[in-house]
Amino acid sequence: MDELSHSRGRVSRSAGKRRVTMTDVARAVGCSQATVSLALNRVTGIKLSQALREKVFTTARELGYVLPGGAVEVVRDGEGVISFVVDQLATSPEAVVAIEGARQASWSSGNVVVAAQTLSDPQMELRTLRALTGRGTTGLIYMAIFTRQLEPPRYLSELDIPVVLLNCYTAEGAFPSVVPAEMAGGETATRHLIAQGHRRIATITGEPWMDAAKDRLKGYRRALTAAHIPFDAELVLTGDWSASAGYANTVKLLALAERPTAIFCQNDRTAIGCYEALKEAGLSIPDDMSVVGYDDEEISRHLHPQLTTVVLPHRQMGQWAVEQLSQGRPKGAAIAPVELECTLVERSSVAGPKA
Repeated sequence: MDELSHSRGRVSRSAGKRRVTMTDVARAVGCSQATVSLALNRVTGIKLSQALREKVFTTARELGYVLPGGAVEVVRDGEGVISFVVDQLATSPEAVVAIEGARQASWSSGNVVVAAQTLSDPQMELRTLRALTGRGTTGLIYMAIFTRQLEPPRYLSELDIPVVLLNCYTAEGAFPSVVPAEMAGGETATRHLIAQGHRRIATITGEPWMDAAKDRLKGYRRALTAAHIPFDAELVLTGDWSASAGYANTVKLLALAERPTAIFCQNDRTAIGCYEALKEAGLSIPDDMSVVGYDDEEISRHLHPQLTTVVLPHRQMGQWAVEQLSQGRPKGAAIAPVELECTLVERSSVAGPKA
């Protein structure tokens, strides 16, 4: 009798004493619990060979594996559930876009996405996670609205399904994670202005403690350095991502003895306030001042002129997260966050500086 047979027999004899678990099936097959879950739920669009799927089903039957509720196996082909938990949903377009990306990727393989927000309440978060990781759940996407390093709830480590972090990451790299390439995005926005001939380029940042603000500013400085343009601290003003901060800081920039010829607003809402201050001062965009935003919110298409901006790749991040879930739960070394490109959308708010 081979080792697998011994293993099956050992578990089968104990089945009368306790319920056979996915761990038992995974041990007998020689794969992860996540692979067993994906196979038994007949999740399609994942890299599981037919031979492995059949081996999981055969082993589960032999061991007498029973899911809660009495089913011997899950037979609803293409009805796997991917749970999507986010700290803020109702007021966040980024979360909606990420969920839509996950939905598109999930529906293509016949699965569904169930989403909920926690509002960062520890007790409600745990209750929400428990509610969304029950029977039939094949994977979990855990999202934070503000890109940051976090300490995930211990419950995530106890799950026997794959978990992916979206727009956040852990210090130890415990889970696969995906974030925007913010530094490269800030560099792209600034390089676009440099390519148009601008040399005196101001930027209005977000709150300096946030990863996005720090990295976009690093990208701005890197672009200046690459173009041999000296960094000028008086051209960097701190905002809070709001239109009012964009307005107030633009007024300050216009009061400088030597005005900038372009302003990189580190989000689109800041750019709205910037537009208002420039128009109030009688300046034309882009003839008198070029403006670049960041985020590509819907409003950027409706400003006059339309705003050149940088796209946050939340849709692609949602799609990537679903694809990553199909790989199962990784083991071993720390996993570095994957960074997805933030691309430039050229519209009408940028031109060369006046001679």
